[in-house]
Amino acid sequence: MTDRIYNVLFLCTGNSARSILAESILAKDGAGRFHAFSAGSMPKGAVNPFALKVLGSFDYPTEGFRSKSWEEFAQPGAPVMDFVFTVCDNAAGEACPVWPGQPMTAHWGIEDPAAVVGRDIEKEKAFVAAFRYMRNRISVLTALPVASLDKAALGTKLREIGRSEGATSPRPDVA
Repeated sequence: MTDRIYNVLFLCTGNSARSILAESILAKDGAGRFHAFSAGSMPKGAVNPFALKVLGSFDYPTEGFRSKSWEEFAQPGAPVMDFVFTVCDNAAGEACPVWPGQPMTAHWGIEDPAAVVGRDIEKEKAFVAAFRYMRNRISVLTALPVASLDKAALGTKLREIGRSEGATSPRPDVA
């Protein structure tokens, strides 16, 4: 058994919805094994209120989240990431910073609940669906025997997680 805590960064373009959901879910469900972070290539500057509402309704943390640039995690002194997951197709296609330590990467695309237009109940339903897909993926991640898998096997497992139910159209994995 290892006492190592793995750093995980969830990336999306705006860092206001899916990546925030993922950060909160992993912070709770992976506590003691994983330290969760999120960021965006073009942060919106605010967390989507539906993300916080849905997280709260499922008893997940809602405090302290902010929409921030991924550049924060490419700076000297930033936490070294073990895993970097893109959760939107736009972020998967963008040129990411060079991450110190060469973390394992995979694309876990989920439809953008913030793009849903209509009544609040329809928007909330989209956030609940995104939450459930993300929680399912994170539950598989937290169940993996990370320390005992070789890099190739771990990479395969991480890519498989990204192709699970709720995945957006297939995109190349992040290199």
